[in-house]
Amino acid sequence: MLSRRALLATAALWPLPAILTRPARAAGETIRIGVLPFGTASWEAAIIKDRGLDAANGFTLETVKLAGNDAARIAFQGRQLDTIVGDLIWAARLRNEGRGVKFVPYSTTEGALMVPPDSPIKGIADLSGKRLGVAGGALDKNWVLLRAQAREAGNLDLETASQLAYGAPPLLMQKLESRELDAALLYWTYCARLEAKGYRRLISADDIMRAFGAKGPVALIGYLFEGETVRAKLAAVEGFARASAAAKEVLASDAAAWALVRPLMAAEDDATFEALKRNFLAGTPRRPLATERSDAETIYATLARLGGERLVGDAKALPPDLYLDGARNG
Repeated sequence: MLSRRALLATAALWPLPAILTRPARAAGETIRIGVLPFGTASWEAAIIKDRGLDAANGFTLETVKLAGNDAARIAFQGRQLDTIVGDLIWAARLRNEGRGVKFVPYSTTEGALMVPPDSPIKGIADLSGKRLGVAGGALDKNWVLLRAQAREAGNLDLETASQLAYGAPPLLMQKLESRELDAALLYWTYCARLEAKGYRRLISADDIMRAFGAKGPVALIGYLFEGETVRAKLAAVEGFARASAAAKEVLASDAAAWALVRPLMAAEDDATFEALKRNFLAGTPRRPLATERSDAETIYATLARLGGERLVGDAKALPPDLYLDGARNG
């Protein structure tokens, strides 16, 4: 049964404006996707509907707007949605706990440690004694990896050597801009907005993952589907995965397509729009699934070792059959 919190979160679901819910020719099963305000999943959904990529791939896409990440997770676990964009670590944890969750790689673009344009900070070692903001809390995967690299590369314990401030990304970005922070570890969309203002990346999550053995960019963000949804709507789920890839190709090859997306981006100027566009396209997963999984296993094992049970649960390895490939066997 859903908790009171879940019921309140359910009340935060409402249909998106017509730009995202324009009806298309009905085709096959319906896939209900939950998206966040200005979230990149809404960008793809807009293109899928506008170009008829759902009908072309044998399903009908229905988009539901959500108030935030907590509402998305609750709605997904409550079977109110077929899919959301979620974290690989959380997906793996759910599957390890017995839920038949499937993961479809969505983006390799991750966060980064940002500093002002004129900052004297040139490397991790320079963070000692500095005011450091961290989005996502003490168990954020990017923060766990950054702390580990600081220890291994420079014998530096950032938890004690820096003045830490955990908080919501918009607040931390504001404090970095007002120079109340010297550096901030932020999600990629906030990094892109700061890049448009001349701020620079000190180190990216991709850099850190490669330092821990990844051979290429790893998609730690993906579309999540419940196992029972996959079994009941397999053709539609596979069609959705194809439509998602096709939407990314449209955005990469047709500049005119961004006219539909830009109102969904909250880009206040052209520089911000271009930075968000560039970072989004750079995150398109292009590697074979076996290669993707191999690197994901490496990073998951590192996170399990560093973050322990509080981060990943009881399992020390990425669960088998997590990726959609081979979904016919659950």
